[in-house]
Amino acid sequence: MIRHAVLFKFKPGVDWDDPRATGAGRTAAQVGGEVPEPREWRYGRNIPTRDIAYDFLVDGLLDDMQAVDRYMVHHFHQQAIRQWKEISEWVVVDIEE
Repeated sequence: MIRHAVLFKFKPGVDWDDPRATGAGRTAAQVGGEVPEPREWRYGRNIPTRDIAYDFLVDGLLDDMQAVDRYMVHHFHQQAIRQWKEISEWVVVDIEE
């Protein structure tokens, strides 16, 4: 199993009052239902506002790296990437469980 976690940090001038941010958050919430590969799907806004903190998390559990590869190219996931790319930078980690 592969745990796929992504942390998003808004670009300067973007916050949760920006409709692009709320839209990207809604799309991220739907990924788990629209893309078949994740066995588990979690997402959410970060609570603290520390400078070092990221703003949003998505976390999925997938069978293997082949499933991750399929997930990465799925059209709905690509739609989510386009939304987040406009408003944020992010880091990704894929670990074996």
